[in-house]
This record gives sequence, structure tokens and C-alpha cells, in this order.
Amino acid sequence: MIVLDKVNKWYGDYHALVDVSERVEKNEVVVVCGPSGSGKSTLIRTLNRLEEIDGGRIEVGGRDIHARGLDVNSLRAGIGFVFQHFNLFPHLTVLENCTLAPVQLKRASLKEARELALQLLEQVGLAHKRDAYPSELSGGQQQRVAIARALAMRPPIMLFDEPTSALDPEMVGEVLQVMRSLAKQGMTMVCVTHEMGFAREVADRVWFMSEGKILEQASPDEFFNNPQHPRAQQFLADRSGR
Repeated sequence: MIVLDKVNKWYGDYHALVDVSERVEKNEVVVVCGPSGSGKSTLIRTLNRLEEIDGGRIEVGGRDIHARGLDVNSLRAGIGFVFQHFNLFPHLTVLENCTLAPVQLKRASLKEARELALQLLEQVGLAHKRDAYPSELSGGQQQRVAIARALAMRPPIMLFDEPTSALDPEMVGEVLQVMRSLAKQGMTMVCVTHEMGFAREVADRVWFMSEGKILEQASPDEFFNNPQHPRAQQFLADRSGR
């Protein structure tokens, strides 16, 4: 589903991504972890061109997504993205947030979009909030609506950029439960997260990043029980010591 080949990204003199090469297979759940500033969010944002790259190649579904002339809106319509800070439209209801893109971008009928949106809101446990506005929801509820909104485009891939880091601790579990459910349904997912319990339980593979490089990729069992790279060992030791 996703192929990264020697991907590089610079911000001025700062080398944010350094020769990143990896693959994500269909139906695979990959969790990207590492210390702050390691390039995790930059990497995931290159997968739908929220960030441009300065070298290398990224293919999604066999397409070079940084090729000249590519329709970026069409690309993003096929990749669900859940942000750290929800990014719901504050002036639209929950239901309207979930129907806007399918109607405007996919030319779905309003009836069809509403039916799917209600199914997805039911799936994330928020059908009863369909007529509420984002300001009337808790952070956890807003993030679950954001997930439903992304799913309303029927994307084959979902990207999550630290979806729980802006939430109060008691709200984290409800969002992770929705993500677990998606993984069980076979959704291809790339998740940047600090939730190591989620990574251990749900991921097929873990990528460990530091200083713009993927230093280790392994199954959760291998990564958590026998990390190979010294920086990965230190990262896990620091977290277990908290």
C-alpha cells in the first residue's frame, strides 16, 4: 500500500528525514514511535503531501504521490488523516462534519452521505450526538467524530498523527478503542503515537525513529522484549522508568 524509498526532507539546514526507506502492506497496522523531534509527524505528513519531500520517492497504491501534475485533492480524498487537535469545523454539527466531504468531493447524494455518516457515528459510539456542535463535545468525543469523518470518505488507508496526545488521560481509552476496532476490521493504518500499550497490542510492526531515521523496525514482541538499537533500548528504558 505504501512504499518509501530514500525519502529526505529538509527545513533550511535541518535534516528532518534522512534516507527513509520502508513499506506498509495492505491490512497492516504500523505504529511509529520515538522521542520528540525524531521526525515521526513529518514522516506521516509526507504520506498525503501535507509535507513535500526534497528527495526520494513515496508510492501509495502504486502511485508516485509527489509526481508533478498529481491531483493532490484526489490523493487526499483516498487517505484518511486524523490530526492531534481534531480540526472539526466548529460551525457545523457532528453529522454535517461527516457529510461535507463525501458530498462535496465524492459527489455522494446527501441521503447516501447521511446514511453512511450515521453508521460510522454509531460505530464510534456517538450517533446520539449527531446534532451537537464540536464545542458541546469532550475532547475524546471530538476525536472520535474526527475518525468517523475521515472514514466517511471510505479510504483504504488511515493515518493517525498522535491522535490522543491532546486528550485528558481519561479520554485516551475511548479513542484507542475505536482504533483497535478499525485494526480488527483490517484497515491499513499508520499511527504516530506515544501509547506503547496500544502499539504492543495492536501493531503488526513498530518503526522506531530518531533524528529523522528509522533505526529499527520489528514486531511488537521483538521491539518491546528485545530491542536491538541502543537508542531504542534507551527510549524504552526511559518510558518504563516513568
